[in-house]
Amino acid sequence: MTFPAEGRRRAVVVGTGLVGASVGMALRRQGWHVTGRDRDPWRADRALARGALDAVGEDPDAELTFVATPVSAVAAEATTALKGGGVVTDVGSVKTSIVQAVDHPRFVGGHPMAGSEQEGLDGADADLFSGAVWALTPVEGTDAGAHSLVRSVVTSLGAEVLELSPEHHDVLVAVVSHVPHLTAATLMGLAADRAQEHRALLRLAAGGFRDMTRVAAGHPGIWPDICVENRQAIVELLGQLEEALSAMRELVASGDRPGLLAALEQARNARTNLPVRAAGHGRLVEVRVPVPDRPGVLAEITTLATELGVNIADLEIAHSSEGDAGVLILVVEAEPAGDLCRALAGRGYHPATRSLP
Repeated sequence: MTFPAEGRRRAVVVGTGLVGASVGMALRRQGWHVTGRDRDPWRADRALARGALDAVGEDPDAELTFVATPVSAVAAEATTALKGGGVVTDVGSVKTSIVQAVDHPRFVGGHPMAGSEQEGLDGADADLFSGAVWALTPVEGTDAGAHSLVRSVVTSLGAEVLELSPEHHDVLVAVVSHVPHLTAATLMGLAADRAQEHRALLRLAAGGFRDMTRVAAGHPGIWPDICVENRQAIVELLGQLEEALSAMRELVASGDRPGLLAALEQARNARTNLPVRAAGHGRLVEVRVPVPDRPGVLAEITTLATELGVNIADLEIAHSSEGDAGVLILVVEAEPAGDLCRALAGRGYHPATRSLP
């Protein structure tokens, strides 16, 4: 095992598949020394050969560890990593069960909404997170320094950070990821069954059908864990989907042209208004918030910003040299800054704003 050069920041990646290897590549490009391991030693060796790692093994003095294993293994790996002195985060697409299991101030739950058409290490790319949304799910007991570190590193990888509670994250990701994948898989299964009877069917499958079922081509091995860990939100949403499909079936069965047109227009408008990418920043202001030195204060303020739709472009904590207080400095767009300040005042904070040049 080799050791990092003096002065280089050090990180560990546990799990060297698509996301883990991409994290390693992105960090190494910024000058970090990255050590990694995988339950499959051959895959870790391949990650080293591909330039995702500087070394294979352990680094007990690492500043930050990314756990990029299947969801069912995250809690155990994170708990092991926390025996050292560094900060630990993960990339799992389910957060509530993991955050509850890893009840530690230096753990910050995370989930990058990024992927690739290629599976595993073959799809790894240092630019995978550029422009992607990366959810963080700090809780009341999360250490502010750990939270700030993870946020700053994730932002440095090119991602836009979105702060959510673990429970809110799981409900939302069921809507935008988990149930769509199951729906695509189900539709693909129906088409495959029909194709056995009508060979021409899959030859006709083009355009919209391929777009709608594309996610069904994703690696199936990760999904049983995800569905089990987030089953409450998934089952509830599947029930709502069944009701919506039943309503659509009734519109078709009854020949309700106006009803069908209204439903399709509503769907079209919603789809058209989906953001293509994170919006660019307009005029920015600095919001300075005096905060007490207590667990959860950073999580409270950043999740409040998310609830209000306020994107945080930058964040800094200025600690007081005396006492147990500090100042949280947020850089946000000018237009929604007033809403954020009013909401903070309603919770007993005393924010002040300053225009940035």
